[in-house]
Amino acid sequence: MSRILIFAYNAGYRHNYISTAIEVLTRLGEESRLFRAYATEDLEEFNLDVISGFSAILFLTSGEIPFSEKQKELLINFVRGGGGFVGIHNAADTLYSYPPYGEMLGGYFHSHPWTQEAVFIVEDSEHPSTKHLPKTFRAFEEIYLFKNWLGREKTHVLISLDTTSVDMGKAPKEVSDYPIAWCHRYGGGKVFYTAFGHQTKRWREEWFQRHVLGGIAWVLDKEI
Repeated sequence: MSRILIFAYNAGYRHNYISTAIEVLTRLGEESRLFRAYATEDLEEFNLDVISGFSAILFLTSGEIPFSEKQKELLINFVRGGGGFVGIHNAADTLYSYPPYGEMLGGYFHSHPWTQEAVFIVEDSEHPSTKHLPKTFRAFEEIYLFKNWLGREKTHVLISLDTTSVDMGKAPKEVSDYPIAWCHRYGGGKVFYTAFGHQTKRWREEWFQRHVLGGIAWVLDKEI
C-alpha cells in the first residue's frame, strides 16, 4: 500500500478544517486501501530520509513555510522524480517567495472576492476526482482566484467557476480564467490541486471526500 505524507505546517492563516481533514484523509486511505496517511507539522521531518518513504505528499499548508533551500529543492525534486503531489485549498497560499513551488503547483492564491454559494462546472467528467459529480453543481465556498496560473495549455482544468453565478463586478481585472481544480504532470510526477475545502463541514461531505480521494488515486496511478 502506498504511503502519503500529509504536511500541515501553517505559517500564515491556519484554517479550522485541518484536524478534521487529517482524520478524514486517514480514514479514506484505510477504507479505500489505496494509501496509509502520516500527518506531521514538524519541519525537521521534511528531510530526504523521511520523504523517500512516501509515494505522495499532500499539503494543508499556508504562508512562508520556513523551509531551508535544501528542503525546498527536496520537495520539487521529489515530484520531478516521480512522486505525487496533492494541494488542498490554502496550499496555493504557500511559499510565494519560492517560484518553483508555484510552477509545480500550477499557480498561487490571488484573492477570494466571493464567499457564497455558487455554481461550479465540471469540465472533465471522466477524471477520478470528478466522475461522481454532475456537470454543474452548487456549493458554498470561499472561492479562490489565482495569479501566476499555468494556463490551460499547461494544466488540465477539472472544475471551474460558473461566472454567471457570482457578481463579476468584484472580480479583479487581471484575472481572466476561473479554475477551481486542475491536474498535470510535473517532470516524472503528477500534481492535483483543488481549491475546495475551506469549511470544516466540507470534509464531512461525501462528494468532496470522493473528489479528494480521486485526486489522490490519480497522482498515485491507482484505480478507484
